[in-house]
Amino acid sequence: MSEHILLAAIAATFFAAGMVKGVTGMGLPTVAMGVLGALISPLAAASLLIVPSFVTNLWQLLAGPAFGPLVRRLWPMMLAISVGTLLGASWLATGDTRVSTAALGLALVIYSTVTLVGRQLAVPARVEPWLSPLIGAVTGVVTGCTGVFVIPAVPYLQSLGLSRDDLVQALGLSFTVSTIALAAGLGAHGAFAVSGMGLSVLALVPALAGMWAGQRLRGRISPVAFRRVFLICLLLLGTEMTLRSLV
Repeated sequence: MSEHILLAAIAATFFAAGMVKGVTGMGLPTVAMGVLGALISPLAAASLLIVPSFVTNLWQLLAGPAFGPLVRRLWPMMLAISVGTLLGASWLATGDTRVSTAALGLALVIYSTVTLVGRQLAVPARVEPWLSPLIGAVTGVVTGCTGVFVIPAVPYLQSLGLSRDDLVQALGLSFTVSTIALAAGLGAHGAFAVSGMGLSVLALVPALAGMWAGQRLRGRISPVAFRRVFLICLLLLGTEMTLRSLV
């Protein structure tokens, strides 16, 4: 693939990922890693993801109404995400594209399947103090290994009975912490450097344009139908990536 075609593919991917986030409130890193992981190594895709993911998720985090209460409630989970990501990033940083591609594909399959067919769970308040750090640690390891932030953090946060605004802000908090921890983990293993962030900064432009387009589109289409199509596409993409890495 020529350099110009690759750059166009990266721009189109981040625009599409931003549009998904604009419509559904999430999905930018999942779409970006899923598509780019099929074109370049998952390590390179994760490095490109850092700036667009950080900026868009920080925006989502700070725009919500309950930053302080959510941090006080979820800090054990966020701490565990950070530790797990730092540990898991050693796998992604090895550059073993076959293993990391298989892990990324499997993560996409699990996420899309659970979200499509899974029933909404409710976590009792009494188990939250010990379950939150456990979920955070698993999410962190998955993030470090694949660059995907959503499993099992998203289903867990959805099960806490948060209001819609608080849930969106909690997702922003989780994704922001995951992005920072992933950058730190890759940097600690020499796989990510601040001096190499130029292309990641440029990727922010189509990502923000896509978010704007998605927010405009949100009122004109059914978010439920859009989300279902998005998840089916992720399921097919994840299946293809998993099978490709095994042959």
